[in-house]
Amino acid sequence: MQELVGLRTQSLDLHGKIVVPGFIDSHVHFISGGLQIAQVDLHGVKSKVEFITKVEQAVNGMEKGHWVLGGGWNNDNWGGELPQASWIDNITHDHPVWLSRMDGHMGLANSLALAKAGIYGGSDDVVGGAIIQRNGAPSGLLVDAAMQLLLPHIPEATVQKRRDAMIRASKLGLSRGVTTVVDFGRYFPGTSTRHVWDDFSEVYKWADETGHMLLRVCLFFPLETWPLVADALKASGRTLSQWLHIGGVKGFFDGSLGSNSALFYEPYADDEHNHGLHVADPDFLLDTVIESDKSEIQVAIHAIGDKANDMVLSINEALISRNGMKDRRFRIEHAQHLAPGAVDRFGKNGVIASVQLYNFGRLF
Repeated sequence: MQELVGLRTQSLDLHGKIVVPGFIDSHVHFISGGLQIAQVDLHGVKSKVEFITKVEQAVNGMEKGHWVLGGGWNNDNWGGELPQASWIDNITHDHPVWLSRMDGHMGLANSLALAKAGIYGGSDDVVGGAIIQRNGAPSGLLVDAAMQLLLPHIPEATVQKRRDAMIRASKLGLSRGVTTVVDFGRYFPGTSTRHVWDDFSEVYKWADETGHMLLRVCLFFPLETWPLVADALKASGRTLSQWLHIGGVKGFFDGSLGSNSALFYEPYADDEHNHGLHVADPDFLLDTVIESDKSEIQVAIHAIGDKANDMVLSINEALISRNGMKDRRFRIEHAQHLAPGAVDRFGKNGVIASVQLYNFGRLF
């Protein structure tokens, strides 16, 4: 290395410390994570008492009627029991509450929030989602597409709050050595696709134009908005600047393991009639994937259960049959539980198994 030193070389003595290239985090929901850092943080909560205490602390001093927002809870941390609205109703009677699970596929609402959304005993499930009932009444838990019944009632975060969230998340990433992220946006089953595009124009473009970008971001957009992505690629190409890059589109096939909505061949051990959920119509996914691929857009599909992964692999095989074999870098996000033979199918067709290690941070 000494041979490479020139007149303009700056040397830094690290006293034996190790230097590595910046990390690239391949799957984050960046602005969502930044917003959640400033809300009720339930990451690492290990008991029902601690869960309730955190919510109570957030309510103290809060103006009547304001929403209590936050999340990150993982019921596996306290033995598996799912939280219920009854846990927090008596301390939040003046405040609607929405607390998302760590995976974003389930959330807890208190009774006031359920009432605002018109969710009562006997309310029907929505396609691709579930209202979890207890003794004929809603428990407060909404799964995947059922969240669309409640989320529109939550006031949208202002542009400034979302810009602050992006900067907050960027600083957290940099503090952990992350210099590039792949951002799948504020989009989950039951949420509006508009959020991702609003963040693109009002947050990321603003940050890029005003010098507020702190790390590089590769953006994925909701699958059903692929025509807008195709237009953006035609207008500007994939690389928008040294900071911003258009990656592709993402869709969902199933839910998550922790919310019992990941799609499996076998039923859940604690729910013998439940195999999980299709959160999107497979025929719609196939048609949309084929059209996206024709426009040279990279496609990523969320799949966690073994059946879901097999069915997404079949979508990719149908895509190859229709559009031909090429280096399309088709991604399956999570690829968490695989049936025998699935690994060979990944390898044969060059499918990327985009696996996440959740212990590396809280922006997932």
